[in-house]
Amino acid sequence: MPSRPALSHTTLPLGRGGDRIPAVGFGTLIPDAAAARRSVRLALDAGFRHIDAAEVYLNEAAVGAALQEAFADGVVRRDELFVTTKLWNNNHRPERVGPALDASLHRLQLDAVDCYLIHTPFAFQPGDEQYPTGPDGQTAYDAGVTLLDTWRAMERLVDEGKCRHIGLSDVRLERVKEIHEAARIKPAVVQVECHPYLPEWELLEFCREHGIVLLAFAPLGHGMEPSVLKDPVIVDVARRVGKTPAQVALAWAVQSGKALLTTSTNPEHIRENFDLSMLPDDALSEIRERITTRVRLNQVVDTGLPGFVPRA
Repeated sequence: MPSRPALSHTTLPLGRGGDRIPAVGFGTLIPDAAAARRSVRLALDAGFRHIDAAEVYLNEAAVGAALQEAFADGVVRRDELFVTTKLWNNNHRPERVGPALDASLHRLQLDAVDCYLIHTPFAFQPGDEQYPTGPDGQTAYDAGVTLLDTWRAMERLVDEGKCRHIGLSDVRLERVKEIHEAARIKPAVVQVECHPYLPEWELLEFCREHGIVLLAFAPLGHGMEPSVLKDPVIVDVARRVGKTPAQVALAWAVQSGKALLTTSTNPEHIRENFDLSMLPDDALSEIRERITTRVRLNQVVDTGLPGFVPRA
């Protein structure tokens, strides 16, 4: 049996219907399908109950196979699991939103997902190409649809019971405010890059005020420079509390009121990333006050082109 430290089982309330989302989630951005299937199963065995997928990752079928295997083996029941997937940019036209989710559900072998996110607020030209380009070789955006048009189509999916909650991803605060103000069904989740070098305090405060969960991706800095895990403050706190720098950064995120996603194919790292314990108040204060580096590692919020996702 995996260890079950209390922090790892934190849940956060979602704004609609009294549901809750596990704060510690497992992201499935793993290009190799076989590795994705193994890693999702390892994550479920370790105790993860929040799985985050996406159409653009091109591995939803592998994720679905891992889920079905875990259900069959009695590791977890469907009602114990929170599953998210995401609408990709070439499917923003309202008539494409429902079929896109239907295709994701087929690949995931699920009747519904717990949350469906607009992967980025940028619409690409509709069609089969995930990264369409124009004659100049540059990204072909779609000026014929607005983010609110897409959101209205997302709302209808909730009405139809195909997803319980909807939300936004890779988005700046201004667009979140825009959709929140106009929405009939308010965003339940906003997924953004967030770590000690990009704490997103203003966005977090808005989310708290409006019952939205801020879901942090790349909470460990995605292995990029400058390195969150080599930061002297993080390293010092880790030494003092007897945890790894990764465990410190993840605990900080949860204790700050955020949900998070980690991704790994390494069994030891998967278990480590779920084995989180509470940090003392002075450690939380140190991380907030002494870390002054500010850097965004992924410019997807300005382009719709995710820097971490390999293209097919």
